[in-house]
Amino acid sequence: MNRDRLKFYTWISQIPFPKSYPGKIMLVAFIGTHIPLIVLIIDAAFSSKTSSKTIVSTLLITLLATLIGTAVTLYALHHLLAPIVLTSKVLRRYLRLQQLTPLPTNFQDEAGTLMADTNRTLRELNEVIKHLSDYDSLTGLPNRKLFETHIQRAISNAWDRQFALIVLDIDGLKNINSTLGRGIGDLLLRKVAQRIITHTVSGDILARFGGDEFAILRVNLTDTSDSPVMLSNRLLESLSDPLSLNRKTIHCAAKIGITIYPFDGNSVERLLQNADTAIHQAKQQNLNTYQFYSPEINAQLKRILAIKENLRYALSQQELSIHYQPRIEIATGNLVAVEALLRWHSTELGIVSPAEFVPIAEETNLIASIGEWVLHNACLQNKQWQQEGIAPMRMSVNLSPSQFKQANLIETIDRILKDTNLDVAYLELEITESLLMEDVEKAIATLRQLQQKGISIALDDFGTGYSSLSYLQKLPINTLKIDRSFVTNIASNPSDAAISKAIVSLAQSLKLNITAEGVENKEQLTYLRNQGCDEVQGYYFSKPFPSDRLKDFLANYRLNS
Repeated sequence: MNRDRLKFYTWISQIPFPKSYPGKIMLVAFIGTHIPLIVLIIDAAFSSKTSSKTIVSTLLITLLATLIGTAVTLYALHHLLAPIVLTSKVLRRYLRLQQLTPLPTNFQDEAGTLMADTNRTLRELNEVIKHLSDYDSLTGLPNRKLFETHIQRAISNAWDRQFALIVLDIDGLKNINSTLGRGIGDLLLRKVAQRIITHTVSGDILARFGGDEFAILRVNLTDTSDSPVMLSNRLLESLSDPLSLNRKTIHCAAKIGITIYPFDGNSVERLLQNADTAIHQAKQQNLNTYQFYSPEINAQLKRILAIKENLRYALSQQELSIHYQPRIEIATGNLVAVEALLRWHSTELGIVSPAEFVPIAEETNLIASIGEWVLHNACLQNKQWQQEGIAPMRMSVNLSPSQFKQANLIETIDRILKDTNLDVAYLELEITESLLMEDVEKAIATLRQLQQKGISIALDDFGTGYSSLSYLQKLPINTLKIDRSFVTNIASNPSDAAISKAIVSLAQSLKLNITAEGVENKEQLTYLRNQGCDEVQGYYFSKPFPSDRLKDFLANYRLNS
């Protein structure tokens, strides 16, 4: 654009009055039409040849003609400027309100071309903005906003018919983005979208919610072959096939959540929320799978979310405590050890079972700080008991998988023993079989380091996991614990009795101490004594109790032995 042509406009635009562009044009026109009159007045003022009467008459006629000409000029200019003013208003209305107002397109001059071009440009711009607003830029599929509109329309048109909402969550996208780059991740999503499209039918609406989530609205559920189950199975099978992306073979999987209108919700928000709930349940199964929504699942997930939220503050709010369950040596009846068992009394949730919150603590990485707190306080309590005159005994503390994998585990235990001044001989660490499976050799090396320091190692819940004699004989452990599931019916069930007997024999052959959990009656105790079991713990002797009741137990527990 030639900016020199804007010099006069730039100058006149700086005039404070009038403010509007048409007003400035009117001012210029007014001045221009009055120049002849001004010149005539000046000439008459300095002229001495013409009579005063003639001068006045001429001025009046000229003034009248000038005023008429000015009025006609201003009227014409006002209407000639109408296309520009109208175009400006249409542009401002669109920018403020996103409202399209049609402009005339049947004029051929510059003003007409301006209106026609503005009309076309705004219409095309509106289509682009609408597409960007309603469609996913990566895959070209409808986005969540437009998809929700389709669901609302389906609800309005459903009457007494059903329709299905199928939401897919693609596994591993975050890892692919971090290891192979976002470009590969984006290519994966486009390929996934193409595969999903091949399994949709007429009437289906496929959308991408963003991230790794896709959704399908299936309104036609009359044909069994097109049921949500059949579609989900086909999608899972298709997505399990490897993808070739930039000469790299990528494996992906999916979890699918399904909700059915009106059974699983009668609003857009509820249907989508319940589909997310179903997906969360599918993720718990760790397989390529689909899951229908159910109220039971929803209640369970709400409980999990509540536990996650409150568990974050359990330590700082002093809601956690440790109870201790005695272990009795069968041969002497002496208390030789206690197991430290974590308890949580939440201000909001009440008493929460360890079976509920420990796996969640493990999942959310809170177990590291909680586990260290338990270990420190259990060791400190054991030392305090000894200072109070109670006979020294082992304090048995469970190690979670996350704790066991920590690089600084040995240093943490050394520091806690030093801080609490507890002799290492009075600490026992309990581990489970599943904890060892990820890297057996590394686990053995860690256990050997602990044992060399004088710490006792107990293998908990033996027989319920991945028991293998090939690695059991290599493990540097001191105690084998029989799980309560084999003890409950030990006196009446030949299978449980045989398993318990075999575990005792195995431990004796490996020169290991053997402890049975869950002993609740004298028959169980008698059977285990006859088999050669070394130690027992369970409600027959005592339930887990707070530390301040230990002395009472020591004074009375022999009555039950």
